[in-house]
Amino acid sequence: MHDESARTQKASMNGVLIVDKPKNITSHDVVNQVRRIVQHRSVGHLGTLDPLATGVLPLVIGNLTRIAQFYNGSEKTYEGVARFGFATNTYDADGEPTGVHAPAPSLSFSLDDLTVAAREFEGFIEQTPPPFSAKKINGVRAYTMARKGQAVNLKPVRIEVKELQILSVSEDRATFRAHVASGTYIRSIVHELGQRIGCGAHLEELRRTSVGEFRLQDAHSLDRVSELVASGEVQELQELFIHPRKLLPQFPAVMADEEMTARIRSGLSVNLPEFSQAPRVKAFNGQRDLIAIATRIAGTLFHAPIVFAANPTDRIKLSS
Repeated sequence: MHDESARTQKASMNGVLIVDKPKNITSHDVVNQVRRIVQHRSVGHLGTLDPLATGVLPLVIGNLTRIAQFYNGSEKTYEGVARFGFATNTYDADGEPTGVHAPAPSLSFSLDDLTVAAREFEGFIEQTPPPFSAKKINGVRAYTMARKGQAVNLKPVRIEVKELQILSVSEDRATFRAHVASGTYIRSIVHELGQRIGCGAHLEELRRTSVGEFRLQDAHSLDRVSELVASGEVQELQELFIHPRKLLPQFPAVMADEEMTARIRSGLSVNLPEFSQAPRVKAFNGQRDLIAIATRIAGTLFHAPIVFAANPTDRIKLSS
């Protein structure tokens, strides 16, 4: 009976779970913890967060790990604290100070000064990633080279900062809000902002408040997830998952009847009642059962290169 319950729980563990990542652990640590909690190997994340950072970390579980490819370019928003007066070798509070340390009383910038400087970072800019980052140089991670004291020469990359707003200034610290495109390092922005002001700066705190359509109000603590699994409340755990209809809002949702569903899961093309001309759609069987991401061939004819496997109890037979 216990084995059957475990199989049922594992089969139903398909979804997107938003975790409020704690401070001082890696995103991969969170993935490993959730793997152990839900007893499922198929867990991944939709965009890493530095150990220092907290906040929105979307996890894909079970067959929904296949949607990760559609989130590679997701926009993100952050709130954080920049500390001025000295830079660090990691560009954040975990690193060693570099250069001259200017004490707070000697700093002479205002909210207006920082606001003007921050505007220079908005739009499309060239940004050099931090030396302590996962970027690769000749196949070697930059942080591996930096930890060994080797020179790290990373090339600037083109990124987009949609908004960088300085919210407040108090002595040597400033709070800010940032809305950025994928691939942007907030640490580098703060580091370069300190260079513009002329006193050095590093990222002291960072909280991610959104990734794509996922918001902080969607997030749950690891303790909450663990409690529900420990108490056997599988249904309540599933209710923490993002409703499948809210996933990938750029793709229209279309209903597939049982015969359409069977054709899709058999790898066959199918006519679906979708007339928007969107190149891709989310195909559902019922309100919650996301069965495929289908690509339009012509008109209402679709083929599904991404099909989500049915649970053993949900098999639908193709009618003859």
